Amino acid sequence: MAGRAAGRLLPILGWLPFYQRASLVPDVLAGLAVWAVMVPESMAYAGIVGVPAIMGLYTIVPPLIAYALLGTSRLLVVGPDTATGLISALTVGAIAAQGTTAFDSLTSTLAILIGALFLLFGLMRMGWVAAFIPTPVMRGFIEGLVCVTIIGQVPHLLGIEGASGNFFTKLWSIIRHSPDVALAPVLTGLFSLISMLALRHLAPRIPAALAIAAVATILVSLFHADAAGVSVVGDLPSGLPRLTMPILDPAILSQLLPGALAIVLVGYAEALGGAKAAAMQAGGAIDPNQELVAHGPANILSGLFGGFLVVGSLSKTSVAMAAGARTQLANIIAAVFCFLTLVFLTPLFRGLPHPALAAIVIAAMLHLSKPGYLRVLFAGSRWEFAIAAIVIAGELTLGVLHGIALGVVLSLLLLIYRASHPHGAILGQLPGTEAYRYVGRHPEAVTFPELLIWRLGGDLFFASIGHFEEGLSAALAASRPPARHVLLDAESVNFIDSSASDELVAFLKKLQDDGITIAFARVRDSVRERMWLAGIEAVAGAPDFHDRVTEGVRAWQQRQNVGPKAVTRSLR
Repeated sequence: MAGRAAGRLLPILGWLPFYQRASLVPDVLAGLAVWAVMVPESMAYAGIVGVPAIMGLYTIVPPLIAYALLGTSRLLVVGPDTATGLISALTVGAIAAQGTTAFDSLTSTLAILIGALFLLFGLMRMGWVAAFIPTPVMRGFIEGLVCVTIIGQVPHLLGIEGASGNFFTKLWSIIRHSPDVALAPVLTGLFSLISMLALRHLAPRIPAALAIAAVATILVSLFHADAAGVSVVGDLPSGLPRLTMPILDPAILSQLLPGALAIVLVGYAEALGGAKAAAMQAGGAIDPNQELVAHGPANILSGLFGGFLVVGSLSKTSVAMAAGARTQLANIIAAVFCFLTLVFLTPLFRGLPHPALAAIVIAAMLHLSKPGYLRVLFAGSRWEFAIAAIVIAGELTLGVLHGIALGVVLSLLLLIYRASHPHGAILGQLPGTEAYRYVGRHPEAVTFPELLIWRLGGDLFFASIGHFEEGLSAALAASRPPARHVLLDAESVNFIDSSASDELVAFLKKLQDDGITIAFARVRDSVRERMWLAGIEAVAGAPDFHDRVTEGVRAWQQRQNVGPKAVTRSLR
């Protein structure tokens, strides 16, 4: 019992005692690959968050170790992220100006607040919250984020002054400052970007970010490009970060809270997707609630040691998987090398040019974009495509937070509409079978004189019962010859509330007054119990509840002394 409890609290105890030596070399090599990617990318992503590059390095070590101890995924890599990083910059930017000590402190405080929310939601077992961001909203959010992030990095790539505001404001600023473009920063940025894209295509196993960062730094030093206008990172402090206490002013925390909640929702959805993708390839079970718990200390420790927020990253996880990682030991090894980088190697990054960092971010964004998904979505569901397009437009015009909030609200409204408008349908029997299908899609389906078989499209509750009554009434009015008996296929009904029960009793009595009898087929036990309590079974009659549609049809035929032969007629 104690061992199982310890395994739940520290999932690492579930695999570390059984670690196999054969996995050591692959894990070490994968750890080196993760280190080679995370060091330059973390410094680049610090630019998205709006903080000094050194804070990107501070963000690596504590989260990797915390997740290795507490996470349930064997391979998930946690670290800085573009989507949540931009939300962090916007959230803190509403309180303090970028480049100030207050902005940096608030960014770390936000990470601690995010960690506290992750931990709280995990302890409350709220792993289901990620379901509130459907895939079209998330993909639309990412596509819009790609545009917003790239346009924000273009000034760094070209060595010109940037601007705050929405996508179009930043685009207009770039156009206005285009005469200020200098040759050296442009060549550095374009060389880095083209080389990044080429390496990813031609030599995907090479850590492109580290290679480009190293080459760009060497070239800037050899040609003294910093004197020609190429901005460089400058001196970075060596050694470990100092413990940073969060800002606990309630007024400031209340301003940070909406952004923190958005980051938790978006970051958790992304992390859970990455964890599930890794589990499909490497095996193992994912506990959604424990994943929330694991992200708590990862963010809290990152903030306390001067870093910013982290989430599980599918892109970094894919690097670990491609390098042959077997367990979380790969991430622990990556953390060790990042620790050594902080202690000994930060002077090597002094000449790292900002255009190269911008190129790393832009290349990552282009890799993240999947416009083909939108084309497939357009062909499959115009409504969902419209929501994704609205999210993108909202991000470009209103801002990132407003864009994803708009998408979530629209998705919930669409869900409410669909739940309250269940798609009922007239059913007919497929010839030679006992299968009953919607006659609108199956013209060969046959129906029965004076019998209407109606499929309820979903649950019956206060918002849907009226739509059900309207649909069935319209079908009865169009029935030729007029139907005298209705058989309701209730297989899709999992729930009926008291409001719908009362309405249904009154509706059944009205139909009976009009000379139309009602029977039910395939009613679930829990629903039938509610119907019995509400008096629906007493109105319809217990014998008129059937286990199969076929039984309901036969009961009607026997009652009317009608033979089993069906006749085709148009009900559409």
